[in-house]
Amino acid sequence: MPRIIEPLGLITGPVAFHALREGFALPLQGGDIAFAFVRLIEDGEDLGVGPVNLVPEDWREALDAIAQRPAPFAGLPADRPLVMGVVNVTPDSFSDGGRHFDAKVAIAAGHAMLEAGADILDVGGESTRPGAAAVTMEEEAARIVPVVRELAKAAPVSIDTRNAATMRAALDAGAEIVNDVSALRHDPEALALVAASDAPVILMHMPGDDPATMQSLATYGDVALEVAEFLAARIAACEAAGIPRGRIAIDPGIGFGKTLEHNLALIDRLPLLAALGCRVVLGASRKRFIGTLSGVEEASARVPGSLAAALAGAARGASILRVHDVAETAQALAVWRACQAGAPPAGHD
Repeated sequence: MPRIIEPLGLITGPVAFHALREGFALPLQGGDIAFAFVRLIEDGEDLGVGPVNLVPEDWREALDAIAQRPAPFAGLPADRPLVMGVVNVTPDSFSDGGRHFDAKVAIAAGHAMLEAGADILDVGGESTRPGAAAVTMEEEAARIVPVVRELAKAAPVSIDTRNAATMRAALDAGAEIVNDVSALRHDPEALALVAASDAPVILMHMPGDDPATMQSLATYGDVALEVAEFLAARIAACEAAGIPRGRIAIDPGIGFGKTLEHNLALIDRLPLLAALGCRVVLGASRKRFIGTLSGVEEASARVPGSLAAALAGAARGASILRVHDVAETAQALAVWRACQAGAPPAGHD
């Protein structure tokens, strides 16, 4: 990726409207957030920061691409940040300690999330926390298939897995989206499977392809730029395999082979990923860095910090927020969107 533009100077509400009208800003991926400045980066070198209306002509095509709305992802709404509810069908999840391991409990939890405002349900049968016990693909599929089959009747379901056999079983059971923390690198059959299935896919950044060793690889020069370059390469690999960019969303992988400083830098510089032309997914909910910053050890008690991270991501262009606490996130987003716009939504007074 020899050239990339990083949007800066984000603005919203009436100020953004006037800046857009006067040509002093551009919309971030065609949405309600505008950017007035950019950083130009070529071959990894920072060429400096300047206003969008003074960007050199030979950079204009790349600049205009950032302002365009990406193709609709999985047929989902594109006019607001979406809420993806996490349904872990595992006995050792870091976030809930296996509370949804029983299929009936997981199904009930998924329906409760939908009632609370979830747009998507993300079902996983393998814990990806560091040190998690290995799970056979047969066991993983046995955990998720009954849950996917029921929840897919009510809402779009994504399958959180690195394994092609599990992807196939979940898609056959009604899942619509593949969410792979290894960005379709762990299983040699995954890329071709997703290409042939016509399923949208979420590509996440993780150093290596094994959560058990990812933290030992948390070494970066410029973490935001390196994550963007990795995701750009995975998008290119997907397109070469027959997966169009409109079927791809990207995730910087908060907490996956990242330190506290890396996580904060990635959230702060999330608009950099808009240059890749895909919807951006942010999964910061209940992560360890929130506990470190807040002094809260118990993952399930990190709801306020998780909301803060979600809103920080939404303010920087995240399209899909992967969360454990759906009702709280939906409420926070509703208030945040009204505050950003400076007016209540239609139908409210």
